Amino acid sequence: MSSEAAGSARREFGEGPLARAAALVYTLLAIELLFLLAVLPGLIPLILLARDGSNVPLAAACAIPLGPALSAALFALQHHHADLTDLKPAAAFWRGYRLNVGGVLRLWIPWLAWMTVVGVSLAHRGASGVPGWWMAVLVVLAMVSTLWMANALLITSLFAFRTRDVTRLAAYFLGRTRGVTLGVLCLSIVAVGITLISSEAVLALLGSVFAAALLHTARPLTAAVTEEFTA
Repeated sequence: MSSEAAGSARREFGEGPLARAAALVYTLLAIELLFLLAVLPGLIPLILLARDGSNVPLAAACAIPLGPALSAALFALQHHHADLTDLKPAAAFWRGYRLNVGGVLRLWIPWLAWMTVVGVSLAHRGASGVPGWWMAVLVVLAMVSTLWMANALLITSLFAFRTRDVTRLAAYFLGRTRGVTLGVLCLSIVAVGITLISSEAVLALLGSVFAAALLHTARPLTAAVTEEFTA
């Protein structure tokens, strides 16, 4: 077989529908394993914690590794190749982790601190004597901050902006790409539901799937950032 024919056969093997599906499944499985490895230091103690309001700060501390791991998964999925013969999900995952860990933690840790304040306030609402309307405000603020954090995580993972620019862009796109905001809200509700019904371990086992769903949902946001702020 000539080299040209061999190259054609290789392209056909690596680029067909079945090969693309196999490449996606392999990539998701590989990223899931790496994601679990990255969050394991926090996941194990988190699973062992009792679901009690007094453990909210400890749960937040256990969630610190989740931010960089999710960022690395988003980066690897963004750089996924459909060609079965050109798959390097592990290299992309760790490259994304190294590139983004600092930027992600500068946003992720303050967000976790804020969510800790909200969680402790809600868990001890009876003892604190805070009125119900203020609790409702806290829940709304927590939801908005979570949506903002999702935008910030996406932008930090896929683009090279300063932290202060990421904070502004994440807030700007909450209203600019409302479909993305609604989609992320739905994903957040599903994630919370899975955690409440089962456990954090089950949610972690779906980490790469949730990352892929988040990346797909946020396509209008990433396209707008690319077109308007990176040209």
